Amino acid sequence: MSGAERFGLADEDLAVHPTVYAPGSFDGRVVLVSGGAGGIGRAAAWLFARLGAHVIVSGRSEEKIAGLVAAMRDKGLACSGHAVDVRDPDGVAAFFDRIWAEHGRIDLLVNSAGGQFPQAAIDFSVKGWNAVINTNLNGTWFMMQAAARKWRDAGQPGSIVNIVVVTTHGLYGVAHTIAARAGVIGLSRSVAVEWAPLGIRVNCVAPGAIETDGWKVYTPEVRAAYPRTNPMMRAGSAWDIAEACVYLGGPAAKFVTGELLTVDGGGQLWGETWTTGKPDYFKE
Repeated sequence: MSGAERFGLADEDLAVHPTVYAPGSFDGRVVLVSGGAGGIGRAAAWLFARLGAHVIVSGRSEEKIAGLVAAMRDKGLACSGHAVDVRDPDGVAAFFDRIWAEHGRIDLLVNSAGGQFPQAAIDFSVKGWNAVINTNLNGTWFMMQAAARKWRDAGQPGSIVNIVVVTTHGLYGVAHTIAARAGVIGLSRSVAVEWAPLGIRVNCVAPGAIETDGWKVYTPEVRAAYPRTNPMMRAGSAWDIAEACVYLGGPAAKFVTGELLTVDGGGQLWGETWTTGKPDYFKE
């Protein structure tokens, strides 16, 4: 597949993309990445594995997970994958039981599973609204709680990084995910305090205009406007978000919890993003 036919970074890019982090900096650690077969999750999985972690990727598509695991193992990286629906709390609990049976622990959970579709909020159906809320808010919570319970019961510390969106400036056309991700941010700040005595840190990364396969759901006109939504006048990459996850999830941020790290090229200070195209009313 050519660069013109895809969006974001392919596996061959992720396997060699330069990083500021030292090889071996995650040796011996176990990292779980939900939504690991997607754009941001995939980049995070590659980076943590390249840094020495055993990476567990999860998602709903066994086929996609198997393809990623095969590509990473071909490069000699330690990884495994399991299909799980984050919207099913019983399934999530069973998934964590399996992880502990196989590995005895995880050190870091990166919640990258999620999804949304561009649409004017006034046209949301009940089904569409619930689908986004159930995945992006409820699913994230079920994963967080299951991990925290395992860490508490095992007397082990842990770290959680939740991928959200920038909710404090103009991001329009995805009000359902704004609602869900704002909930995750508030939730993360609350449990960061509650779970601090357990040695559990909880932080969020908020991407701005990041070029991934998910861009395919937007029109060419909308995509063309994205680089102009921030003062750096360009889009970011999934690798930018992966490196932010390594910082927040790892030992460099051992005194950081309840934090929201925005990675948007300064867009929250300056721009606005219309996922459905800017209405004529506002173009003036």
